[in-house]
Formats: sequence, structure tokens, C-alpha cells
Amino acid sequence: MKIAVGSTNNAKLEAARLAVLKMFPKAVVVGVSVKSNVSDQPKSDKESIEGALNRARAAQKKTRADFGIGMEGGIQKIGKSWFESGWIAVVDKKGNLGLGSSARFEMSGKLAKELLSGRELRDVINELTNRTDVHETDGAMGVLTAGHLKRAEAYTHGIIFAFAPFLSDKKFWK
Repeated sequence: MKIAVGSTNNAKLEAARLAVLKMFPKAVVVGVSVKSNVSDQPKSDKESIEGALNRARAAQKKTRADFGIGMEGGIQKIGKSWFESGWIAVVDKKGNLGLGSSARFEMSGKLAKELLSGRELRDVINELTNRTDVHETDGAMGVLTAGHLKRAEAYTHGIIFAFAPFLSDKKFWK
């Protein structure tokens, strides 16, 4: 079985490998560069889901894999606060779809202000940590949890949830 991830980001590929190997131990996971066709910093769940769908469909089509996985991080206002999460879409060859997401975390006022001014989370976190690779390694999730929950691990749950329609009995989806 071949599963294509619509990204070459190391953290996203690690998340896919961790999740996929739990479900399909013999699967091969490949990363391909595709466009999300949404803004660099999505500011709603709707936009993040659209980006994940676009990536999943493009990855599956480009590679003709059994499944395509798309991941798109973004922020969403809930009440008076902004929260970040990663949305995950999975598509198969027939176009069937599954969606999932990582857990959410509340953005600090400082981070939310930067993102709402038009900056991308990865750039802000890289700047604040004096690094250039946070989005490829720990992610903002790892930085803000002092390394206790890195991006790859946080995204694995969302990937497995997105595969739920393909894993469970069809009676749950009719």
C-alpha cells in the first residue's frame, strides 16, 4: 500500500509515518510537494480544512497512491480567544474522504496579534526561538509545551481520526 502526504515538511511526514504504521504496518509513506491553495496562515477552520483537502487530493492524484493525506495548520477564534490546530484530510482513489484534527491549543495574545497582522506562525515561532526549523521539528506545539507534545505526535491522532471512515465498519458512515 502506498500513501502520499501532500507535504515535504519533516514533522508532517513523521506524523504520517507514526500514524500510518500503526494502522498499516507494511505501507510505504511518501511526501510530495503540492500547493494548499489557501493563505500561508489560515485564519479559520474552514480555510484550514480546505487546504488539507487540496493537499490530500493533489498528493493522491500526483502519485496515484492508495491514499492521499493533507495536513494544514491554522487558527480559529472561539469566544474571545484564538486557538491553533492542524486539520487532516484523507482521500482514497475513489475520492472518498475522511477528516480529523489535532488537539487545539490557545494562542497567547502576543502570538495571536502577530498572526492577525499577517505573519505566519512558523515565522513568529522561529524568530522567538532564534531558530529556522521549528516548523520542521517541534512545531509551535512542541515549543509551547516545552517539548512535551511535539507537532508530529500531536498530528498523529488527527491522522488516525481522518482514516476512521476507511478503518471502521461502513454501518457507522451510512
